[in-house]
Amino acid sequence: MSSDHPATPTAAAADPSAAMRTFGHVLVNTAVANITTSYLWWALTFWSYLATRSVLATGLIGGAYMLFISFSSIFFGAVVDHRRKLTVMRMSTLATLVAFGLAGGLFLALGEETVADLSAPWFWVFAVIILAGAVVEHMRSIALSTVVTILVPDERRANANGLVGTVQGAAFIVTAVVSGLSVGFLGMGWTIVVALGLTAVTLVHLLTISFPEDRVAAAPAESAAAAIDLRGSIAVIRAAQGLFALIIFSTFNNLVGGVYMSLMDPYGLELFSVQMWGIFFGIGSTGFIVGGLAVARFGLGRNPMRTMLLLVVAMGVLGAMFTIREWAWLYIVGIFLYLCLIPAVEAAEQTVIQRVVPLERQGRVFGFAMAFESAAAPITAFVISPLAQFWIIPWSRSDEGAEALEPLLGTGDARGIALIFLVSGLLIVGAALLAFRTPVYRAISRTYLEAAPSPEEGPDDIPAPDRERGTTLTVPDGPTH
Repeated sequence: MSSDHPATPTAAAADPSAAMRTFGHVLVNTAVANITTSYLWWALTFWSYLATRSVLATGLIGGAYMLFISFSSIFFGAVVDHRRKLTVMRMSTLATLVAFGLAGGLFLALGEETVADLSAPWFWVFAVIILAGAVVEHMRSIALSTVVTILVPDERRANANGLVGTVQGAAFIVTAVVSGLSVGFLGMGWTIVVALGLTAVTLVHLLTISFPEDRVAAAPAESAAAAIDLRGSIAVIRAAQGLFALIIFSTFNNLVGGVYMSLMDPYGLELFSVQMWGIFFGIGSTGFIVGGLAVARFGLGRNPMRTMLLLVVAMGVLGAMFTIREWAWLYIVGIFLYLCLIPAVEAAEQTVIQRVVPLERQGRVFGFAMAFESAAAPITAFVISPLAQFWIIPWSRSDEGAEALEPLLGTGDARGIALIFLVSGLLIVGAALLAFRTPVYRAISRTYLEAAPSPEEGPDDIPAPDRERGTTLTVPDGPTH
């Protein structure tokens, strides 16, 4: 691999133990921040469905969440590149604290009954304020990916990304359990109070963390428009053969995720009370921990792209089958196995980008990838929610629909949602298998292997037809903003 930019010195090279201790502090702080925002966001989803009994409302909230992430991620990536990483994390946490405070004030001033009225605008104002506080926290996720590049040696980054997945899994488990219990026993008002307290704690802890290598990676931007630098980020992505295809592959999980985002909670709440659904979903979510720890221990193999696509196939099969019957145990086991695979899929993309993209542009590339991938889920959610609410679910509960679905999906009130899960899972299996046959799969595999800093690493895992062709990643000359 050749580059017009000199290699970026990292903390890992200077003092590996100190760098890993600092990474641990940042990781723990991010875990608490993720738990807090997820806790309130999940609580909002549970509370919204229980207060309105509307799949459409939960689907629109979930879709809007992913849409906001998509629209803001490129800007978030530019902010990460043009500022110190800890500064970005502090800014993000402060913005979340302000948003959650505004939501709490609105809830207190108007009362729960008024806020829960779908015919009035206050429900949507309340949801959007919490949404904004949750979305801005994703700027921390982009910053954390660049912190891995700074603090962790190349050969250990897949394992570090596995630890990040483990942290996300822990947040998933805690929030799934605690959010349901919180809404069921404390109510939405006290849930907001708890979220405010935890957000304040993470902000105070961030003020105690520092590391000398935390620097502004890119040249200062002269304007907001220049800072976004969409054209430059696209140029870097195109310079690494197959990198854009990697981003497309990563949307496969998000396409199915849009269906689950809309319908997984309503399905679970049809089987369980809100308290029990939170507990059982938390049990299933231990898959996140197991999957993240597996990546941290074993890595992703010499070709993360191959690993990623195989796991996407498995995720599609699981997504198609875990509601094939309306059995509570099948649903929870399916969730567990499905979530075991997510950390590895996400770590594969992060590991490739951290190796083939210069640090100076990693924030914008991660932001671009997040924007592109997040755009898939809202589209799915906005399409599926109305179809499920007004057509598929009513049809599945009619005598005609129940009779038609019984041979394949059995009986029960949630067979319409099960039908959507089945079709979505089969589509994702077909898409992932097709991706294996494309030239871009071989290109990104080759690019990743040739970018390895160690001379001992070679292109042994490159698919045979492409071994004779070389790949060079050249970062374009020019300003960084």
